[in-house]
Amino acid sequence: MSHDVLVAGETLIDWIPEQSGPLEDVASFERRPGGAPANVAVALARLERPPLFWTRVGADPFGRYLERILENTGLPIRFVERDPGAKTTLAFVTHDETGERAFTFYRDGTADTRLEPGRIDDETLADCEWVHAGGVTLSSGPSRAATLDLLERAAAAGCTVSFDPNLRPELWPNLETFASVVGDALAHVDVCLATAAELEALGFDGGSSTEHARAAIEGGPVHTVFVTRGDKGAVAVADDGAPWAANAVAHPGFDVETVDTTGAGDAFVAGAITALRNGRALADAVAFANAVAATATTGRGAMAAVPTREAVRPLLEDRSD
Repeated sequence: MSHDVLVAGETLIDWIPEQSGPLEDVASFERRPGGAPANVAVALARLERPPLFWTRVGADPFGRYLERILENTGLPIRFVERDPGAKTTLAFVTHDETGERAFTFYRDGTADTRLEPGRIDDETLADCEWVHAGGVTLSSGPSRAATLDLLERAAAAGCTVSFDPNLRPELWPNLETFASVVGDALAHVDVCLATAAELEALGFDGGSSTEHARAAIEGGPVHTVFVTRGDKGAVAVADDGAPWAANAVAHPGFDVETVDTTGAGDAFVAGAITALRNGRALADAVAFANAVAATATTGRGAMAAVPTREAVRPLLEDRSD
């Protein structure tokens, strides 16, 4: 089987509370596999075919659990590394009364901070058309250098490189460091998928989502920016350097019975990558990505609720009527 997409980054355990409120008041949690890149990789496998996935988990029960989950979803485990000297990252999620999430990470020296440069060989990159990574592995440890190395080498190999800043302030000493390090990553990126708040944190200002996207594109090398807006849909802007037509498009999203929004942004990323790799126009890519994200919110769990292409089709057909 051909694996012409490579996703890189963290796989971790999300502990989801069974009640809203501050962490000290939560009595019980539900264990779920998580990590934005892991969610993207699983979603790509459901939508089209399994990508290669480079990650690192601990040699502990949580790591073994995550390995089993990834393998059961059809992902190849060639680049799923087990670290004998580190634990698997844990993330405790809390919700306030409005549904806003906050994260408490147990990630000091854990396995996903210990990715090492050069683990993805040149031959593998030469066979890849697309490489995707996120901002969490840039936040600390050897994984920062490893992620930057991968993005630089992927760009040099002619891969389309996409990136999700995935700002988690709890993991960064300050926003200045976040902007500086992610700025280094963007020097090798073609497609950026972010929220307006993340783009603002990176210094890309604007009065609207479209203006934020244009600001991020100015000066390159990023040629396409998707700005996600939750239940309000998304916008996308591409300039003349994009292999798809230059355009600025907006999509309002889809009205669905939402059960759980965890991982919806990662489902959007996978939908956008899938559509663009299949030669879809930018407007179609935004619509498809929104449909994937919306359908993912109708079930529980970032990985468990990721839809197949067939499950997404009814939303797109309804909107086209």
